[in-house]
Amino acid sequence: MSDPAKPSLLDHLSTNLLRILPQHLLAAGMYRLARSTTPWLKNLLIRQISRHYGVNMAEAEEQDLAAYPSFNAFFTRALKADARPLAAGSVMSPADGRVNQLGDIHGEALIQAKGHEFDLQALLAGDKYKTAQFRDGLFATIYLSPKDYHRVHIPFSGKLRSMTFVPGDLFSVSEATTQLVPGLFARNERVICHFDTVLGPMAVILVGAIFVGSMDTVWHGEVRGKRGQPTKWVYHGDQRREFQAGDEIGRFNMGSTVIVLLPKGAATWQEGIGPGDVVTLGQAIGRPRN
Repeated sequence: MSDPAKPSLLDHLSTNLLRILPQHLLAAGMYRLARSTTPWLKNLLIRQISRHYGVNMAEAEEQDLAAYPSFNAFFTRALKADARPLAAGSVMSPADGRVNQLGDIHGEALIQAKGHEFDLQALLAGDKYKTAQFRDGLFATIYLSPKDYHRVHIPFSGKLRSMTFVPGDLFSVSEATTQLVPGLFARNERVICHFDTVLGPMAVILVGAIFVGSMDTVWHGEVRGKRGQPTKWVYHGDQRREFQAGDEIGRFNMGSTVIVLLPKGAATWQEGIGPGDVVTLGQAIGRPRN
């Protein structure tokens, strides 16, 4: 565990610049660029990102960089079947990444960064019923860097209940930005997925960011909704898909952050894991209640 570095002058300048830039226009441009199938362009992007961030292609299902039809296909690449062992019987990390924060929800307050909090009801798009389910509960926030595997998996077995697309800003979700933008995760565009589990309700929230062109779920595909207000899907009957712990549920088209919410008393977080720690998909980050 380590304390976050204080934002630099450059961090302040870039964050203030994002306040005035057309964030969604930039994301739309990246969306088109990332899906370009022009060989020289997509190969250049893939090689540069792979080299710059040190992407481990040995664990990818397809290791030939030139074989990916687009940069987005590379970014959302599948892993080999045995690349991520699953810690059976645990609350697992839903993705590869770094722990931003992990702990208890105090009333309706979650920690965004050291000394900074944000509001549970705002995160859940004002849904008072869902807010009550997670009041005084548990949360874990995992940041995915550009080098990470960008598919999201369910951290504990559950049955799909609903999904909400929440339009919003597209600030960066870097360590510095979490200290500079109040309520960042409750302001950025996000997809909130609700599941029923033997532990009670569970939410897995995919938070968008600058250059995140879109987010997908395996049951819906690319998630789009109305601009200006949340769009909600409630599932019934055969639509309520069941997922086993570790099953893929979605992906980021470019990187961002995943937040997991659990109700009070559902689990305890694994000792020795905290802010700044690197975790991998399927790693035990919590122990379910007996």
